Amino acid sequence: MILFELIEYDILRVIWWALLGVLLIGFALTDGFDMGVGALLPFVAKTDVERRVAINTVGPVWEGNQVWFILGGGAIFAAWPPLYAVSFSGFYLAMFVVLAAFIVRPVAFKYRSKREGAAWRTRWDWALFAGGAVPSLLFGVAVGNVLLGVPFYLTEDLMPMYPGNFAIKFIGLLRPFALLAGVVSLSMLLMHGAAWLSLKAEGVVAERARAIGIKAGIVAAAGYALAGLWLAFGVDGFALGEVAANGPSNPLYSEVARGGSWLSAYAERPWIVIAPVMAFVGIALAVLGLKAGREVSTLLWSKMGILGIISSVGLTMFPFILPSTLDPNSSLTVWDASSSHQTLFIMLVVTAIFMPLILMYTAWVYKVLWGKVTEAQVTENADTVY
Repeated sequence: MILFELIEYDILRVIWWALLGVLLIGFALTDGFDMGVGALLPFVAKTDVERRVAINTVGPVWEGNQVWFILGGGAIFAAWPPLYAVSFSGFYLAMFVVLAAFIVRPVAFKYRSKREGAAWRTRWDWALFAGGAVPSLLFGVAVGNVLLGVPFYLTEDLMPMYPGNFAIKFIGLLRPFALLAGVVSLSMLLMHGAAWLSLKAEGVVAERARAIGIKAGIVAAAGYALAGLWLAFGVDGFALGEVAANGPSNPLYSEVARGGSWLSAYAERPWIVIAPVMAFVGIALAVLGLKAGREVSTLLWSKMGILGIISSVGLTMFPFILPSTLDPNSSLTVWDASSSHQTLFIMLVVTAIFMPLILMYTAWVYKVLWGKVTEAQVTENADTVY
């Protein structure tokens, strides 16, 4: 028997669907508070020293946290190539804006404190704001569009086709439900950034962060609830017909019907209700923690809320990954949009070796860099910190 045949193809597909979710959630839990701090920067810190305190709470870890984003993109490229091709074709301008923000952010970190001028530093502060707020918003908009369905179809040779030019595609993403999802994403990460500042900063920066974080958490919970009601009564879901076990990766071999509700998944798999419960409980306890001034537990509850929100999307949509509104039969699902059996197996072996190393290194970094950032530390080390 060939080694990769020890695990059935469809089982590997589900494993890689779950691993993709783990990587994206890992990105949101780690780089999410980096983006949240950046988006909060102009509002929680008024003086140069206060802003340097806020920046240096994430300064030692933001580069390592972006590894999760790279791993997620790599996983999509290698494990789900049709998803990579179709999503990048449809979200081209949005992806470009996100990447531009991610390019500006490290430059802002490196150059912001290289000169003394107030105008110079203010410009880079707003660059850090954009580098945090813009991706936080657009990632949510993208998720909202995935739930609505994306206007594409596949040709006979599986080439993705979208109507209109790049500008029309980008404007077409800004639908009301998608914008609501963007608001949920942004407010969720603002709350997460506030929880991080509450843990890592002190004094007025932490106090302002807690005040904004409480409001952001309330907006995130309300927006998430409204999105759930919208999905139940205002958005058509998708249903997959019978699929051959361990079948080929060709979406055009599947039969997909549009109609009904995404939330019918909770009747079919009642156990997935744990995801939205985690979302609401995590956000509520994070808000209460911010009010009470608790630190470590607040950050953990915030992580739980984010885990619940993101996992609820994947569990609700399963087995769909990217549904199509123009041609439902072109929709990408877990069963027909993956790489080959052998590729998924080799990737799983590599992941089993290197993922624990990444987790151990990340844990070690956070342990070494534990502790608060103070104004005195920033002032005394003005030439060496951000």
